[in-house]
Amino acid sequence: MKITVDFEECLKDSPRFRATIEEVEGDVCELESKLDKLVKLCIGMIDAGKAYNAANKQFVNGIRELAQQSAKDEVIESSLTKFAESLQEMINYHTILFDQAQRSIKTQLQTFVKDDLRKFKEAKKQFDKVSEEKENALIKNAQAPRNKQHEVEEATNILTATRKCFRHIVLDYVLQINVLQSKRRSEILKSMLSFMYAHLTFFHQGYDLFSELQPLMKQLGGQDFSNDDTKLEYNVDADNGIAMEGYLFKRASNAFKTWNRRWFSIQNNQLVYQKKFKDNPTVVVEDLRLCTVKHCEDIERRFCFEVVSPTKSCMMQADSEKLRQAWIKAVQNSIATAFRDKGDSGEKLDRKSSTSTGSLDSGGEPKERSLKGESALQKVLAIPGNACCCDCGQPDPRWASINLGITLCIQCSGIHRSLGVHFSKVRSLTLDSWEPELLKLMCELGNRVINQIYEARREELGARKPQPGDPRHEVEAYIKAKYVDRRFVRRPSDEELRTKVVSLSKEEKRLSSSSDHLPPKAPPPTPKLRPGSHASGQSVKSADSGIQNSADGSREMLATTPSSNSLADAEAAEAPPVPATLPTASPCKEVVFFEPKEYSPGLQLYWASFSRSLPDMAEALAHGAEVNWVNTEEDKRTPLIMAVHGGSLVTCEFLLQNAVNVNQLDAQGRGPLHHATMLGHTGQVCLFLKRGANQNAADIDEKTPLSIAVEAANADIVTLLRLAKMNEEMREAEGPYNPSGDETYQDIFQDFTHMASNDPDKLNRYQQYDPQRP
Repeated sequence: MKITVDFEECLKDSPRFRATIEEVEGDVCELESKLDKLVKLCIGMIDAGKAYNAANKQFVNGIRELAQQSAKDEVIESSLTKFAESLQEMINYHTILFDQAQRSIKTQLQTFVKDDLRKFKEAKKQFDKVSEEKENALIKNAQAPRNKQHEVEEATNILTATRKCFRHIVLDYVLQINVLQSKRRSEILKSMLSFMYAHLTFFHQGYDLFSELQPLMKQLGGQDFSNDDTKLEYNVDADNGIAMEGYLFKRASNAFKTWNRRWFSIQNNQLVYQKKFKDNPTVVVEDLRLCTVKHCEDIERRFCFEVVSPTKSCMMQADSEKLRQAWIKAVQNSIATAFRDKGDSGEKLDRKSSTSTGSLDSGGEPKERSLKGESALQKVLAIPGNACCCDCGQPDPRWASINLGITLCIQCSGIHRSLGVHFSKVRSLTLDSWEPELLKLMCELGNRVINQIYEARREELGARKPQPGDPRHEVEAYIKAKYVDRRFVRRPSDEELRTKVVSLSKEEKRLSSSSDHLPPKAPPPTPKLRPGSHASGQSVKSADSGIQNSADGSREMLATTPSSNSLADAEAAEAPPVPATLPTASPCKEVVFFEPKEYSPGLQLYWASFSRSLPDMAEALAHGAEVNWVNTEEDKRTPLIMAVHGGSLVTCEFLLQNAVNVNQLDAQGRGPLHHATMLGHTGQVCLFLKRGANQNAADIDEKTPLSIAVEAANADIVTLLRLAKMNEEMREAEGPYNPSGDETYQDIFQDFTHMASNDPDKLNRYQQYDPQRP
């Protein structure tokens, strides 16, 4: 309750004033009691929290010891190690939270109690004393006899002096009361707000941390460790010739229809079973090519399926729905393999799992997948300046900000997380998997490049850069000044900005004219028959089949993808840029530099995206460029569309990591996916589809990316677009039971991603889209 005292009322010293003063004093006394109690409770909470952290550290050490003991089991060791790292980081977050509670609740409220309430109490003592003196003076003045003039004058003088003193003291007391009431609100709320924001940061950091951990948890949670379901998989190349085996219940064909548990196996294109190990196998199906398999839901038992041949049928029951699906898929794959083996004169299909989970490679060698652990760490730390934390200089960093392209120590990574993902996206260099395009992004930027931008004026302003071991609040203040306020960024003059933009446009022309960057020669276009020709129907059919064959060929092409390309070689072979002057018949307008009406950081980002210069793009963003900036003088094109025309996958990835809109359209109604499809940039199409690009969007000519790819006969892009559409439909149909969609889709997209980053020449097999070509 806020009680204010009127100054005029206090001078009257009326009963109302005395009653108000009494109420205020009672309220302040109760406030002091409550604040003392709250501070004691806070101290107890902090002590309990420290004890919890100490016990939690021992628990985490126990997890690490268990992981070391389980070194022979890679799954247990890697999982427990990652869990221990995450829990250790949560302990660090808890420590920060308790430190904030110490500062905001205990220290701040204790200061309020000791300073402000102490001043109030001292003012109250003086008020009580002068009130008593005034009361005595009044009594003495009243008792002075009329006939004793010197006593009357003395009493009068004492009363006058006492009243003056009382007025000064009471005014000071009332002022202290009003100041206390006002400061009480600000101090208490400021203290609690600071504490609540500390909680907000704590839970936000925890959410980000476990969001990164969630894929591993889902992967482990999807495995059934309690039974042998996960051990059942179809393997056509098993050494003993048995593609799959396990227990099933079989319904007898007698009149009683009894169910018996038997050991079934698929071998030599046959389905067989046996009762005991020594028994000779009983053949259920002689030739799987003549069979079909289907679910059975019209009988009382669960998890049943039926294998039907021309002469008989066999009803079987699995132990779970997962096992039923595995057996049905195994039989289907066996049927397909039997036909293929027969057609290839007994040649075996070179793969090691079912079509839904198997690799698309046919060479038998495993492809390079997303880099993880020491591999990604070594490549990123090899960049000059990355061996120490970008912000405090702590050696051997283990974290990175992927949208800034820098490495961080664990303390600075926690501060970066608290800034929010719109400023910094933190990822572990050892615990997380790294996509090839993201790893190349990190290798093109680095601490030295970013610090030249974000710390350009640091020495000029006399700002001290944090050192390892500095207090967290000092490091946090520096990081916020550096990335949020951008206090140390040097703003370019208009002339410097103009020079930068012009040089970027000239750099692109130089790169485009270089023979090392020209695209490969396009194959001659397929001739089309005029309408009315007797073979017109046949020509259409041939064209369609050609596209389909190319789509099938793309899968074979994936099999020859090399698995060990260095980043340097891959970067040199990155998809070539579009020539500065495109054919006049192309729907992608000629990219030519015109003198703009106004130079801005957005224009710098626009041309830097085209010239594939990530440092200049990062500089433009630091200068305040809008990542979705629109060039109204150039058909409303955006930096992402210019990155597509520049032909670089990494520049597109950099913009996507900095929250660019992947579906922003130009004046022709075309988004980045349209442009990538028209230019035949398969790697960019794959990247945009993974990032949620709308493939159903139609431009002003009512053409979608798929219709453009079909017309251009680009089988790779047609395959990607159709797979993405199919996967989207499957996700919608299966809902929460399969949020990631089909596994084949994931495998194929991963293959295209690695090829686009590590061997892009294999994707440069098609000419650009031209609706007017013959």
